Amino acid sequence: MATPRKIVLHSLQGYRPELDAIVAQWIQEQIKYVGVVGFDASRIEDVIDGLCVGDGSSPYFMLTAFHGPDETLQDAIFLAEQLSGEFSGNVSVVEF
Repeated sequence: MATPRKIVLHSLQGYRPELDAIVAQWIQEQIKYVGVVGFDASRIEDVIDGLCVGDGSSPYFMLTAFHGPDETLQDAIFLAEQLSGEFSGNVSVVEF
């Protein structure tokens, strides 16, 4: 399978420190989009945004979005699949 360019992060427990290393790996893999759905989605999106900016010396642009409590995993996948242009590519679901 080709490396995904888009991730849907399905948060089962909310933010945990392990997320930082996962996001660093996504930056290395040049992931272009992460949509977060599930528990504490807004906070997790904020953390991802902060990690992409880092110290500001070499920020990495990654489009992010969070889905509200009334949205499902399927809603998040559907949105990710609709992104095109520089955000086109495979979607992978990661449970966290």
